[in-house]
Formats: sequence, C-alpha cells, structure tokens
Amino acid sequence: MLAYIRGAGDIATGIALRLHRAGIDVVMADIAEPTCIRRTVAFSEAVRCGTAQVEDVRARLVASAAEAAGALAAGEVAVAVDPAARLVGDLAPDAVVDAILAKRNLGTSIDMAPVVVGVGPGFTAGVDCHAAVETKRGHYLGRVLYEGSPAANTGVPGVIAGAGAERVLRSPADGPFVCVREIGDLVRAGEVVGSVAGEPMRATIDGVLRGLLAPGVPAFKGMKAGDIDPRGDASFCATASDKASAVGGGVLEALCHFTGRLRDR
Repeated sequence: MLAYIRGAGDIATGIALRLHRAGIDVVMADIAEPTCIRRTVAFSEAVRCGTAQVEDVRARLVASAAEAAGALAAGEVAVAVDPAARLVGDLAPDAVVDAILAKRNLGTSIDMAPVVVGVGPGFTAGVDCHAAVETKRGHYLGRVLYEGSPAANTGVPGVIAGAGAERVLRSPADGPFVCVREIGDLVRAGEVVGSVAGEPMRATIDGVLRGLLAPGVPAFKGMKAGDIDPRGDASFCATASDKASAVGGGVLEALCHFTGRLRDR
C-alpha cells in the first residue's frame, strides 16, 4: 500500500511512523520553507537538510516520483516539496491523508485516491474525505469519524501539565527568525530563546524548549514560533508525542477499515 501524506510536520510525522511500521509505503509533501516548530520529530526537516531521522525511521528529500520510488525501496519515507499535491497524479497512491493541520481544507478532495483521510478541523467525512480523524486533545483524540467533522478549532492550545496557551511562544515582530537557544534546552520564564528583527522572544514558563522555528524562517508578529514543555523531560523532544501517535493510530485504523475498497482497486 502507498499513502501520500499532505504535510510533514510533527503530527503528520507521527502518522507516517505508524503507517511505515505497519508496512505501508509513505510519501510526504510540504512547502519549500516548512514552519514546523517541533523540528526534531518532523520529517519536514528533510526539506531543509536533505534527510531527517525520527526515532528509528529515516526520511529523504525527493524531487520526483522516480526518486520517491528509490527512497521507498531503501526502506525510507520520501519527502517532496509539493504543496499543490501534483505528485499524486504520478504516484497514484492507494490513500491520501491531509495532515497539513491548516484548520481548513486546502484543496484535498474525496476523489484524489481510493481512500482519503482528513486530519483535524475543516473536513467532513463523506463530503471531502472518506474518514476524518479527531485532533483535539481529550476523550476523543485520535477517534475516526466516518460521518461528520472533527471538533472546530478553538484557537486554544491543549493543556500539558497544567499549561495551555502560556506554553506557546509567538514571534515578537516580522522578519527572519533567529535562534538563541536550542530545542531540548531547559529554560526559565523570561529567558530569551530567540529573536525577530532585533526583538527578543522570551520563555513564558519554566520547562524544556520542545519546539523552535528553524533559523532564517520568515516569521510574522504573533506567529507560533516556539513551544515549552513544562514537564521538563528533554527526551520527549526526540520522540513522537502522545497526540501524534494517537492521531497516527486513527489514520491507520481508517486505512484498515477501507481495505476492501483498496483490494478491489
């Protein structure tokens, strides 16, 4: 089975890990300058660095369907710069998974593949996808919907160890992002962890710097540019989160649910 995942951030990467380990070939797509902050657990880093490894799985940047086939043959995840999903026509995947997490549908349609899965708000099962997966933290996280839509975006980050919105760091200005600290560093509230246009971005709470924009990425004032984990365990920076794994399990369930559709292809 071949799955094409739109998006290669940390949640999309959690999905890719679950599918890859279940024996499904995975091709991912992202933009030319990814804005994912949890870079140590995101295959989007392959766009910036050529390759990326998350846990025991390696990803490689590819520029064509032929190069993607080579990466898959080597047991890797293929990552392409393909925001318009043009490679879908060349790859003819069994499944398309939209994990861009834009809180709205950016062009995925139910006819793109035999099975189409929408991840998070903005999708309606039976309309623009065959199944949708809940991404809101709580009782229904990772649940697959075969009709209806995931919970609407509230704009409020999920709570981790008692911290919600305060754990998210936002760009103080417009301009290229500058890293002052590194992902995995222990930081204190008030410490400078990055800057934009000479304006400091300070830690809002004590904890481990779990996410940070890559150096030079264009930022705008108020843009999500970092994340602090108040639990203080730096090892969490190297593994897919509970949320990414739960959502990945939901996508895997959806693909298994539609195996009859794929078998008859």
